[in-house]
Amino acid sequence: MDFDTLRERALTFREWLLARKDAIAPTGFDWYPYDTMASVLHLDTLLSEPNRSVFGSVAGGRVADIGAADGDLGFFLEAELGCRVDLIDNAQPNFNKLAGAGRLVDELDSECRVHDVDLDSQFSLPAEHYDAVLMLGLLYHLKNPFYVMETLARRSALCFVSTRIAQVTPDHRSRLEQQPVAYLLDPSEANNDDTNYWIFSRQGLVRLFERTGWEVADLVTVGCRQDSDPSRQDRDERAFALLRSRIA
Repeated sequence: MDFDTLRERALTFREWLLARKDAIAPTGFDWYPYDTMASVLHLDTLLSEPNRSVFGSVAGGRVADIGAADGDLGFFLEAELGCRVDLIDNAQPNFNKLAGAGRLVDELDSECRVHDVDLDSQFSLPAEHYDAVLMLGLLYHLKNPFYVMETLARRSALCFVSTRIAQVTPDHRSRLEQQPVAYLLDPSEANNDDTNYWIFSRQGLVRLFERTGWEVADLVTVGCRQDSDPSRQDRDERAFALLRSRIA
């Protein structure tokens, strides 16, 4: 399936799923408030012409959606591409302790499996091999991104990843973008969220991918693309990448 078709079907699924969520009266929890399906629009920007049909190789295969929130993307890949999906997140920082994903499995009569995994302390994925891993908006929440990326390179053929990056330090006195570095946040420095850790420069992120066994097939940045910094919300820049494992 070409990505143009997949994008349109994803946007249709997005509206359908929002309506289903509105019709469900969750008990004791709220739905994850951010639009995870909007990542499809960034993937549309990311994928170059040679990679526009990459999801064809994923159809019917096993996929891990890591940092899945309520699992919207995983449910879409199951419904549209027939993927066998593991929804993986850490219940402790998850917005509703994974109650949202669990409720949707029941409501949608889905075969997606929900797993509570702390990637920093117990990297035990449910399957030995994945055709693709989605890890969108998660990398900067990990204490040990090198270890996680290296482990995934041994377990998955493809990885779709996005994370926050920065071009300058918070005081704007030092430039980062041309150096393979990362900035370690203070617990309250970025949105007062102590689960934010490493903000890479673009070069640092590419170096991380290459050192952990990945080939960077495509990479784009979105958001603040001039003097982005690690801490200010109005200076938030994100990198999206398609990676191919060299060692899986």
